[in-house]
Amino acid sequence: MAVLKIKVVSMIGRMTELDSVTAVCGRSACFHPDNSLSFYSDTAKFSPITEENPYAEPLQRLCDAFNGSRIRLELLPNEALDNVSYDRDELEEYVSSLAEQFQHLQEERNDAQARIQSCTREMEEASHFTGLDLDLDSIRECRYIKVRFGRLPKDSYEKLNHYHQNPYVIFFPCTSDDIQYWGVYFSPIEMVSEVDRIFSSLYFERVRLAELHSTPEHVVEALREERAKEIERIKAVDAKIGALWKKERKEAQKVYSYLNQQSVYFSIRHYAARYHDNFILTGWIPAEKEESFCRELDKLTSVDYTLDKAENELEHSPPVQLKNKKLIRPFEFFVDMFGLPQYDELDPTPFVAITYVLLFGIMFGDVGQGLCVSLVGALMWRFKRMALGKALIPCGFSSAFFGLVYGSVFGYEHVLDPMYKALFGLSEKPVEVMESDTTIMIILAAVCIGIVLVLTAIAINIICSLRRRRYESALFGPNGIAGFVFYGSIVAGFGGQLAFGWQIVTPLYVALLIILPLLVIMFAGVLGGLVEHRPNWKPESWGGYITENFFELFEVLLGYASNTISFLRVGAFVLVHAGMMTMVFTLADMSGGIGYLLIVVLGNIVVMGMEGLLVGIQVMRLEFYEMFSRFFEGGGRPFRPIVVGQKR
Repeated sequence: MAVLKIKVVSMIGRMTELDSVTAVCGRSACFHPDNSLSFYSDTAKFSPITEENPYAEPLQRLCDAFNGSRIRLELLPNEALDNVSYDRDELEEYVSSLAEQFQHLQEERNDAQARIQSCTREMEEASHFTGLDLDLDSIRECRYIKVRFGRLPKDSYEKLNHYHQNPYVIFFPCTSDDIQYWGVYFSPIEMVSEVDRIFSSLYFERVRLAELHSTPEHVVEALREERAKEIERIKAVDAKIGALWKKERKEAQKVYSYLNQQSVYFSIRHYAARYHDNFILTGWIPAEKEESFCRELDKLTSVDYTLDKAENELEHSPPVQLKNKKLIRPFEFFVDMFGLPQYDELDPTPFVAITYVLLFGIMFGDVGQGLCVSLVGALMWRFKRMALGKALIPCGFSSAFFGLVYGSVFGYEHVLDPMYKALFGLSEKPVEVMESDTTIMIILAAVCIGIVLVLTAIAINIICSLRRRRYESALFGPNGIAGFVFYGSIVAGFGGQLAFGWQIVTPLYVALLIILPLLVIMFAGVLGGLVEHRPNWKPESWGGYITENFFELFEVLLGYASNTISFLRVGAFVLVHAGMMTMVFTLADMSGGIGYLLIVVLGNIVVMGMEGLLVGIQVMRLEFYEMFSRFFEGGGRPFRPIVVGQKR
């Protein structure tokens, strides 16, 4: 079982020692805290610890002070904080002082930045009206006329013709772009409301140019000068920030790291329970870390603790961390999609890794395209850190291996014939996929592979269920011994007769190895209840029980049939690959010359992309629905120890 072995640890001591205990748990980086009250049946005299974290507020204030700046606070390693200790008042004073200084400088910088944006916007608007030779001060002093500067969509400009009878609805464009005009319109005081309403209906947007002074040219120049001053102001503020950071960097990093560390340690308290002046804290640690963890706890002489195997605490759902070899680890990606195994379940990752790589290679067998899939997977992992990329690397090599069997290299079916002749004395490749006899053999081989994998999955379920003492599933269920005997007998009896001429299907064979296992599956609930000594093993109504399970038995039979038939897709995709590449070369031969090369290259790219995606999905479907779902329930929760510097 590739699941990390863990133990449950329960600690008890005086409340005055709780901070020391949480520090030990936090420094270990292997302690997964759990709700301590859930481990006790009588919790009437216990109370949860709900104290507010005193380090959270100054830590947040310190982070907020640096937000928006180009300064990044980094956590120091825990070893650098071994001899570091601060009084809370001292921390509060330092954080308040530093935060105030940085926030003041940041506010000044933000103010300058906002003014630069405002100047830039006003310059852009005013530049559209340069060349009009207007005195904005004189316009503002007009007593009988109102002047409106702004922009009008070109579609609306065309609609002004509808108002030709109104002598005051006239727009004088100045500049334009692809979608709008910038310009001005004039209106007498007594008509301004009506004229404004008309232009508003035409989506005219005002520019408050009349609120500025002098001419548009002078306005643009004044704004440019003001923007330059604000840019210099930002440079000066940045210099002050840099000087302050250079002065306070070491201490600020130390305080930040200390606050983060203590905040994480304090968060562990919320998992503890209080009993008068004592505390109880419970969690999980890896069995391999037991010695080092206990060594640190032993230094706290007033704290007692007990450890127990996780197998004895299954009712509390021990957290799970998968532990697989490097080659198998990438396929944890597929298991996580289905769900983590429970602690006492078998980790299906090794089974998935072997079968996924095998089936992918069989269905997508091509030497050149397989190596390209491996290369793409390596690039996905190297540059994007995509877990799927690591899984594609062995899948591509498997495709290349089966491509050697099929004799296919980028769709060329006979390019490897010299190799077969040199190594094995064959005139050409051993497998010609598109021949009728070979097609039948491929389909039969696919079904045989499916039968073997289904029987293997059932056998794994039997072993796992026996280990978990779930005798109904192991002995009487459709994925137990009864199901294994029934399915295996059908395959051996009727399949052996068709393939090898075995005459073993006799009335006794049918009665003992087919009908009897079906009856056992039908009465699995009753038989399982008797074996497991369940008090409610007897059904309320035998007639209802038999009727219900009789129809459920048909579902079981259909399941066996559909599971077997599903593996036909393995052989089908072998033929699909050969057929698609045949089509590519047919189109290429019709073109010739440079067109031939382009079609072959593009065709290989399309086939790799489309077929690689389809094969990946179909193999995943076979894994989930036909194989490891027979012995895998999922529902486990991840093992997430408290680690300083990591989000939970």
